[in-house]
Amino acid sequence: MNKFHQIDTLVIGSGPGGYAAAVRSAQLGSKTVIVERGQIGGVCTNVGCIPSKALIGEAHRYEMQAQLKGVENPASFTDAQNFKQAVVNKQANGVHFLLKNAGVAILEGEASFIDDHTVVVKKPGTEEIVSFKHAILATGSRPIELRAFPFGNRILSSTGALSLADIPKSLVVIGGGYIGVELGQMYAKFGSKVTILEGGPQILPGFEADLVAPVLKQMKTEGITIITEAAAAKAEQGVNDITLYYAKNGEQQSITAEYALVTVGRTPNTDGSLGLDRIGLQTTARGLIDTDTQCRTAIPHIFAIGDIISGPALAHKASYEAKVAAEVIAGAASALDYKAMPLVVFSDPELASVGLSETECKAKEIPVVVGKSSFGINGRALALKAAEGFVKVIADSESGVLLGAQIVGAEASTLISELALAIEMGANVEDLAMTIHPHPTLGEVIMEAAENAVKKMKK
Repeated sequence: MNKFHQIDTLVIGSGPGGYAAAVRSAQLGSKTVIVERGQIGGVCTNVGCIPSKALIGEAHRYEMQAQLKGVENPASFTDAQNFKQAVVNKQANGVHFLLKNAGVAILEGEASFIDDHTVVVKKPGTEEIVSFKHAILATGSRPIELRAFPFGNRILSSTGALSLADIPKSLVVIGGGYIGVELGQMYAKFGSKVTILEGGPQILPGFEADLVAPVLKQMKTEGITIITEAAAAKAEQGVNDITLYYAKNGEQQSITAEYALVTVGRTPNTDGSLGLDRIGLQTTARGLIDTDTQCRTAIPHIFAIGDIISGPALAHKASYEAKVAAEVIAGAASALDYKAMPLVVFSDPELASVGLSETECKAKEIPVVVGKSSFGINGRALALKAAEGFVKVIADSESGVLLGAQIVGAEASTLISELALAIEMGANVEDLAMTIHPHPTLGEVIMEAAENAVKKMKK
């Protein structure tokens, strides 16, 4: 017999967008149900952000131990995988606790629309019907699978690459974006021979060349081979290896490795059994759902957030949109404002960006002043043996208002938050320059970059 639930807000998907939406909805007094077909916490917690950063951290520790004199056998990859799984389990349990603590009911199974106010949630042996007033779609995305490179034993998605039992002797990465670079460097630190094939002229497209340069320098020391403007064409799989054929300068070339990792982007989970067609909700050619500034779809009581709407596929973007959608449902006048949306790459050294870049300002014909300062003379960076990189701030040349900032260097992922706050508050570079930063810290480089911008403005 089917179970029946009559609720205020239904959330489909329990990733960083979904669980944030459900918790906020419940906090605002809405009777809320969240549906998850896989694991609570979604891709980010279980097979994405969290496990990748855990293994990246372990790779750094492995590299450091291997470089120490007298340490012949640094911690094993099995230890690293066990640590990763422990972190994932703790984080997933934390998400589960947050939902329960907020009073959110959790339904496990696959949600499928019956009509625009009803879904059926199916799992083996049971079906549950949920009638709702509002719904928030947070179904996330999955790795793009290329027809010529179907995922399998020798061709890995990012999910597969995070679950290997042993360190691959060699690895070819198709795609030099942030996922390819992060996982490529991780395995290189563990000792894999890594080659990255990138179709464009530069790895990490979207970042300016001066920011990418320190990462390229480090990748060279790690023995990573980077082949740009290389179009992967086909693969021949053996029992213990795979040969990839690619075109470079009009010529076909090949490379053989133990595994191939495909990281050419992600595709939204808006197809399949979700049944958007049954409620007349259209998607774009890329499978995205159009929304307004309050995350409303073409059906006013149904909202969409995260990887299934336009914009970068970022966990923190999804969480931000989740809170806006929940607040709008509760009657608040919330709306999206992407003025200061940070982007982080957990490369070595780390990359981070927020606001406008120099290139974007030039394209928009915005007159700017640029302040730059290096980690190379920063006491804390020197003490950490992490003196590569710099901070760059971009400000309006007349008002000095901060328009954007980029960092390449140690702890860029943490440091960028100060600059995001500054942009969000409408601060100018003089505000940053006059803010007393503790010494010795990496944050002083931000202050010094701002000071350099102020000097240029006064000339």
